[in-house]
Amino acid sequence: MFTGIIQCMAEIIAIKEKKNFRTHVIQLPEELLLNLRLGASVAHNGCCLTVTAIKNNYISFDLMQETLEITNLGELKVGDIVNIERAAKLGDEIGGHLMTGHIITTAQIYKIITLENNYKIWFELSDIEKIKFIFHKSFIGIDGISLTVGNVIENQFCVYLVPETLKRTTIGKKNIGHKVNIEIDLYMQAIVTTVERILSPNE
Repeated sequence: MFTGIIQCMAEIIAIKEKKNFRTHVIQLPEELLLNLRLGASVAHNGCCLTVTAIKNNYISFDLMQETLEITNLGELKVGDIVNIERAAKLGDEIGGHLMTGHIITTAQIYKIITLENNYKIWFELSDIEKIKFIFHKSFIGIDGISLTVGNVIENQFCVYLVPETLKRTTIGKKNIGHKVNIEIDLYMQAIVTTVERILSPNE
């Protein structure tokens, strides 16, 4: 599990391409290497990946075809920066909200509004069916960042960002048209799915 609090931004040092498969190599800071082992889970832009190789502070992760198709990781290139969070441990502070690292869809930034001391960013979902899980004031994971939903209109929603979030994550470097990974609130998904099943005449 993850908390949605980004621990660092890391650069992709190398990408090894194979058919329907690729390996990303990133460089982690010393403080995130403590007790890091093969098989450990590390979220990249909110997507849970498994450590497959460790060489000093260069860490490798394998990405399967489904991950490349569903997330924005397949569009990254060497030199790009990703949000990083290591898996939470028992006793860790939950500063954001509990997240699994399972991306269900992506969204594109279509409007950025600069306000006094904060930013308002509007997103448009790639899969309109998923908007049923997104509500005003519900939690949402955007590229691994735990955020609270503002308004929701059709297949679009907005979030408000303070300067500190823009500074400590990649979202501050994104522009209109950029794609982000979306993880919805697990509890909201469970509630909506349960109600749908109860009300469905075919069940």
